[in-house]
Amino acid sequence: MKKRNMTRGARLLFAFFSLLFLLLIGRILYIQVTGQVDGQVLAVKAQEKTLKQKAIQSQRGQITDRNGEVIAEDTSSYTLVAVLNEKYKTYVEDPEETAKALAQCIDMDEDKILERLLKDNDQVEFGAAGRDISHTVKKEIEALELPGITFTRDTKRFYPNGVFASHVIGYTEKQDNKETGEVETVGMLGIEKMLQEKLKGTDGKLTYESDRWGFLLPNKEQQVVAAENGNNVELTLDKKIQSFLEDSMNKVQSTYNPEYITAIVANPKTGEILAMGQRPSFDPTTKEGIEATWRNLAIEENFEPGSTMKVFTLAAAVEEGVFNPNATFTTGTYKIGSRVMGDHSGIKRGVAMTYLQAVQRSSNVGFIKLGYELLGKEKLQKYLTAFGLDELTGIDLPNEVGSSLLFDRDVEVATTSFGQGSVVTPIQQIQAFTAIANDGKMMKPYVISKIKDDSGEVLEETTPTVSGTPISAETAKTVREYLETVITDEKATGTKYAIEGYTVAGKTGTAQIAGPNGKYLTGAENYIFSFIGMAPADDPELVMYVAIKQPKLNNTGGTGADAISSIFNPVMKNSLQYMNIVSSETTTKESSSIADYKGQSVETAVAELTELGYETVILGDGETVTAQSPAADTVLIQGEKVILRAEGTMTMPDMLGWSLRDVMKLVNMVELDLNVAGSGYVTKQSIASGTVIQEKEYLIVELQTPEEVLTGTEQPTDEDEIVN
Repeated sequence: MKKRNMTRGARLLFAFFSLLFLLLIGRILYIQVTGQVDGQVLAVKAQEKTLKQKAIQSQRGQITDRNGEVIAEDTSSYTLVAVLNEKYKTYVEDPEETAKALAQCIDMDEDKILERLLKDNDQVEFGAAGRDISHTVKKEIEALELPGITFTRDTKRFYPNGVFASHVIGYTEKQDNKETGEVETVGMLGIEKMLQEKLKGTDGKLTYESDRWGFLLPNKEQQVVAAENGNNVELTLDKKIQSFLEDSMNKVQSTYNPEYITAIVANPKTGEILAMGQRPSFDPTTKEGIEATWRNLAIEENFEPGSTMKVFTLAAAVEEGVFNPNATFTTGTYKIGSRVMGDHSGIKRGVAMTYLQAVQRSSNVGFIKLGYELLGKEKLQKYLTAFGLDELTGIDLPNEVGSSLLFDRDVEVATTSFGQGSVVTPIQQIQAFTAIANDGKMMKPYVISKIKDDSGEVLEETTPTVSGTPISAETAKTVREYLETVITDEKATGTKYAIEGYTVAGKTGTAQIAGPNGKYLTGAENYIFSFIGMAPADDPELVMYVAIKQPKLNNTGGTGADAISSIFNPVMKNSLQYMNIVSSETTTKESSSIADYKGQSVETAVAELTELGYETVILGDGETVTAQSPAADTVLIQGEKVILRAEGTMTMPDMLGWSLRDVMKLVNMVELDLNVAGSGYVTKQSIASGTVIQEKEYLIVELQTPEEVLTGTEQPTDEDEIVN
């Protein structure tokens, strides 16, 4: 019985294990055939154990100036790491000595470093002080041979020029990508932000199978997905001109400490922005100063322009034929309803002034009569609209703001005509000014020249765009001549903007600032002082706008014009020289300031001036010089005319071929009542040469351009329209 039971038990066990064996064999066969376990592919699971991936970091695209000079680029940087766990081959053995040594190399206190080295971590970093370490500092730390101190390699955005068009270029920050979990570089301002998708690259990856120690398995190949670097951006900025601007703004900021400075230099023939800057600014590498202002003031700030707006009222009046430079009006005040508007303190009230003098001395009353009376609301609004002053320029920079031109009430038409009440941006004024400089063709401003791929192939390119033709070429030339007298006339507001060796045309501006209560602030410093100018005046190659808000004048004894000219003059002169541009009047000629000849004999003065290369014109038959034009210390170019007045009877010189600039020298000397017809050079004069002339006498001169002289055409004149 017992034997039978044992046999029976053995059979059951045999059957059980046989079944188990069959199941196991079946499972193995199933796995071999399908390659899966519980729906998981074994080959994939096995590969996961051995498959390794390494990122291949891409490079963010460069930003360069028009000549390929680097403004922003990726560069290698290092992060300092300390290994603290003893299980590693090398670790920090002496925290105190290590902290003492590192404190000499990074911007972190010794006790703060030691605090990190004593943490219960496998390894630690050192925050901002230990990131973005340069190759030089890395080598310095490595030379100390500190156990446990190592580095991880990374890239950082580097701006080699420091504070340099910072609000145009922008800056970047490293941020966590929530979708991928990876850290990426993101543009935060300016070009860096606007062209983020074009500048950023796409990381590649290296995929391979390895053993537990990381060595490539036999007969296995690496799979490489190459990184795609970001596109490179070439700007219209010129590093040299931008540097001139940055240096000048630094000096003015240091001397006058204004609320802000904003400035733009542009090519009026193309609309290219060659320089754009402001103060306060910031260093895009270190971010120092970024908290002062986040806005690009040239395109994101609108304000009352003041008298620079008069340029466009003048152009409209010339185009419409209602501007007579020698017609007169009475200075002082102008009343519309309950609003009384007056001239600035530099203009004597209640006297007759010509409209050309209104331009030169910036008379508000004169421009109210031009804009409000002679042009009227509809025409003034039409021209200011044609100059693009009521819409965005469309410049290729982010966050451009618009303007507000007021025309609803009569008083608003009047104030807009001389630059008060309405608000515009600096970039709108630059665009409009290109029409004056570029023979009526207004050019759209832009800063992005080309976008290229990593191989240098041009993907996108900006071409100059005419954004409008608000005035004719002839009007533009005439306005330039009038604006040149704003610089050359001895009583004009722009005399400080004269530049040795070049002719300049432009207009000053002094805009009031509205206070918290809506009323304008008072005091000599509470203005936005500005100047918009071009050079050379006869064929402008550069236009420039500068505005300074609330400079500290009381501490310096200077004026708003002193502060503005300290930027405009050196930047314009240095830029023209750098570009090898000379005025048509200065080719192969030298320049110098003239002496004071008053009280000297006419013979001596003429001899000295002739020897210096100047042409002298004598008024009077006496032997002693009693006055001169231009005044002493004025910088002149060889060949220019100097008017000397002597005692006795004055006779009219032959002015055939004279420029308006030279005519103005004589008019200022004798105080003649001048009427100008046409533009260019004198072809006719109403007082014949040799005729005795008297002060306040009426003089008409007709001018023609060289082209008109050659073709035999003349400017139409209508003496019946002259208002006396």
